[in-house]
Amino acid sequence: MDSEDKTKEYVLDSFAFLAHLENEERGTKVTNILKDARGSQNIILYASVINIGEVYYITMRERGKEKAEEVFSLIKLLPVQIIEADTELTIKASRLKAKYPVAYADCFAASLAIEKDASLITGDPEFKKMEEEVKVEWI
Repeated sequence: MDSEDKTKEYVLDSFAFLAHLENEERGTKVTNILKDARGSQNIILYASVINIGEVYYITMRERGKEKAEEVFSLIKLLPVQIIEADTELTIKASRLKAKYPVAYADCFAASLAIEKDASLITGDPEFKKMEEEVKVEWI
């Protein structure tokens, strides 16, 4: 198997989703990854349900419940596997939260990336603190 056939796995955090959904310049990379994933079996995308909730509440706070529901419906159509926060993932995220001064939701994205041995897609500078433990692909 050559390197082009190798499966690439990514975790999208809230920052990545919001950049994509709001058509920000940095969201272009996310949009391209989503397009590539839709047309390939060699790209697998994940997101923690906690980060999806974060996108929802940020959207609701800034733009109202109707827009938050619309965004959630759009997210469900994306080629992203939404991973539930079971006890194991929650404890892993909690350990990261105890170790690093970062947002709790960010710890779920980071823990999921570690668990899946995937690259975390983000533009959130908080993840710079975790780069020794988490593979980060910056947007």
